[in-house]
Amino acid sequence: MAEPAQRRAETRQRILTAAGHLFREHGIDGVGVDAVMKEAGLTHGGFYLHFPSKEALAAEVSQTLLERAAGKWQELSRSGDRNAALEKIVTHYLDPDRVASGHCCPLTTIGTDVARRTTSREAIGGALRGMLDALARCLPGRKRQRALTALSTMVGAVVLARLADDAALSAEFLQAAADSVLPARTSARHAASDGNFLPD
Repeated sequence: MAEPAQRRAETRQRILTAAGHLFREHGIDGVGVDAVMKEAGLTHGGFYLHFPSKEALAAEVSQTLLERAAGKWQELSRSGDRNAALEKIVTHYLDPDRVASGHCCPLTTIGTDVARRTTSREAIGGALRGMLDALARCLPGRKRQRALTALSTMVGAVVLARLADDAALSAEFLQAAADSVLPARTSARHAASDGNFLPD
């Protein structure tokens, strides 16, 4: 039989997992403690044995979700092949199926709710910087400005793709972002554009 401490840890993780799923789907403001506990298969009263408030839960969920993504990016960025790492990061982030399912970056699903919560904003600060560091490590010249532009482009593209009222427009936003961020695609696009002005 599991020790009480282990059971508490498992129960706490169930709450975090349930909250992460519901927050991404409905937003932090659209989900109450009762819904989280129901999703976790637990009673409402048990919530406060693990978290002092919904705000504390929101901060931890936001931090956990973003740190998971940042950790994967950091690992890829140190793999040795910067171009391959960047390709994996960008194509996974902008994958149309992930975006359509809602299982995409928490910045795009709960970002507006996090922005209204000081504790949640503070909680994700380290992970956000980790994502930027990983991108800077992969991009040509390892320039921070390029990393800031790349992350802004990708986050914006996913938000717009989720807002688009048809699949074709959604795909265009995602494709345009990928072409803009990935150096090889950017070079190819510029070459094709330059070719339009070459004499026959």
